[in-house]
Amino acid sequence: MSARVQVVTDSTAGLSTHEVLRYPLTVVPLQVVIGGTSYDDGATSADAVAEALKTFTPVSTSRPAPQTFADTYLRCAKDGAESVVSIHLSGDMSGTFEAAMIGAKDSPIPVRVVDSRSLGMGLGFPALAAAAAASAGEDLAGVEAAARARMKSISAYFYVDTLEYLRRGGRIGAAQALLGTALAVKPLLTISGGRIVPLEKVRTSSRAIARLADIAVQRAGDTPVQVAVHHLANLEKAQTLADGLATRLPQAEEIVLREVGAVIGAHVGPGLLAVVIAPR
Repeated sequence: MSARVQVVTDSTAGLSTHEVLRYPLTVVPLQVVIGGTSYDDGATSADAVAEALKTFTPVSTSRPAPQTFADTYLRCAKDGAESVVSIHLSGDMSGTFEAAMIGAKDSPIPVRVVDSRSLGMGLGFPALAAAAAASAGEDLAGVEAAARARMKSISAYFYVDTLEYLRRGGRIGAAQALLGTALAVKPLLTISGGRIVPLEKVRTSSRAIARLADIAVQRAGDTPVQVAVHHLANLEKAQTLADGLATRLPQAEEIVLREVGAVIGAHVGPGLLAVVIAPR
């Protein structure tokens, strides 16, 4: 390990193997439990989760244990890191951030734990920014600053076929108010202050997807931007959405198309479409 600072994140960041191997970056998996069997996030497909949800097979998720983070930080130290920036999904959606904070107390090297206030590539982009800074030789403060600077500009918007899965998992937040009319509308949601909140109510799925694209384009503006399109068991529409954004956002440095992992999938359900906008 050549970098003095190691970046740790969790599996909900949705990073590719190539991205993880490219940088001083370690990913700690959350767990998904399907029908009583526990799997590391990434060890089973999101499609398996989608199918389980469709067939009413019990699905739940759990955070990593604090000891898992303590062991991870110890490994980083043994591999030569002098410090760690550990950045994770919103603490209002999961106990992962809290577990990392507890695990950091037993670390033999300094650990700065950062709550991204987001998830998916809303977490992934800041983690990559931090890892790039670490790779470039930045110190602990510089790597943490790179993550926090990236976090400030990120917006995430998403469409779900139903709010039922978010309700079951207790992640629905302020969007709870939409439940009474959920059959009559297709909700567009966003992440604000680390929580899922309602954005708009649209009558049809096609209109909701069109609005999702419009909102993303408006948020991107004319500046250089990174974009991620996420989905669960909805590849065709996700590809169409990504292609449309590529046409409408010529200034986009990249448009990443990725299915969410099993843990996020367990809470949003099949049919998810999401766009993460990360202006430079």
